[in-house]
Amino acid sequence: MKENTKEVADYIAANIISTTKTVLTSEEAARYMGISMSYLYKLTMGRKVPHYKSPTGKMCYFNRSELEEWMQSNRVSTDDEVGQKAQEYCMKGGVK
Repeated sequence: MKENTKEVADYIAANIISTTKTVLTSEEAARYMGISMSYLYKLTMGRKVPHYKSPTGKMCYFNRSELEEWMQSNRVSTDDEVGQKAQEYCMKGGVK
């Protein structure tokens, strides 16, 4: 019972730390984004996700707000929004 309580306490502590930190490690960033470490590695190697290298170049760090901005950078419009844009386009006379 004590081991289970310690595991739960460790899990809660890790979540509190990772939700309040501004700078995340690779493991924290992967967990925060809900992706695997291998996929995060692929994104960093392809320079697809914003990240920082340690002065020695061996560690990667991530800014939480930059990750949030990156994750929300490719918004998909709803059907209603697309319909509204199409209607506005048609009302303006379309392509001339």
